[in-house]
Amino acid sequence: MKIKRFREVLGFNILRLCVWAVIFILIVILYDIISKGAGVINWKFLTQAPKNGMTEGGIFPAIVGTFAVTVITALLSIPLGMGCAIYLNEYAKDGVMMRIIRMAIRNLSGVPSIVYGLFGVILFVQMANLGTSILSAGLTLGLMTLPWTITASEEALKNVPKSYREGALALGATKWQAIRTNVLPYAVSGMLTGTILGLSRAAGETAPILFTGAAFFLPHLPKSLLSQFMALPYHLYIMSTQHQAISKVRPIAYGTALVLIALIFVMNISAVVLRYRLRKVKTE
Repeated sequence: MKIKRFREVLGFNILRLCVWAVIFILIVILYDIISKGAGVINWKFLTQAPKNGMTEGGIFPAIVGTFAVTVITALLSIPLGMGCAIYLNEYAKDGVMMRIIRMAIRNLSGVPSIVYGLFGVILFVQMANLGTSILSAGLTLGLMTLPWTITASEEALKNVPKSYREGALALGATKWQAIRTNVLPYAVSGMLTGTILGLSRAAGETAPILFTGAAFFLPHLPKSLLSQFMALPYHLYIMSTQHQAISKVRPIAYGTALVLIALIFVMNISAVVLRYRLRKVKTE
């Protein structure tokens, strides 16, 4: 018994040490970015376009470009991903083909983002003749986010007890009526949470937009969805590695990183708040 107790305490302390190690590393990274980037952020930095080869001015076009691409990503991935998850979990019959499809979806979740970028160039930029644009980049990120949305939505649907469906069917409801009234209200919180987390990941990607529409220096807002754009991840990459005066623009790079982290943090917090409110409404 003493040996088992010792192993239990040792295992628990190792896990606790791992957690604190991760928290410590996260705090160090955030402290470095906040301490070096907070002094740059002000109203002009957030509302002005870059000037003089990005050595002066702000990042407003990059913020607008990131927001526009994220919206297009959501418009593609949310309805298509949730619809696919509903079909796979509620309508599709279990078999070899469905298992292959599910395995393919999960494998696509692990494909490197650079591969999606190259695929987006071929499909949207060249074949669809959309050019390097906001639309091409958003659709590419939508395809990249789609496996995450499908997987998260399907897992949320699986957590709804079968008795909810059977009870509605026993009362004479159709299949879709049972899903709409007895399944989706209890699964939508998990579906939306997974989707928003996927969108926050897409908002911070650089490789897919590198080939499909992101511009190095564009001191004005895009005129349409078929225009090139600036984006926070690509802007940060250029300022940190490719700029001819890296030491001069380093504070701007830290400020850009802080704004991007804040944007992703807001999206993640929104997912938590939305999940909590939907669960509260569901229990009332």
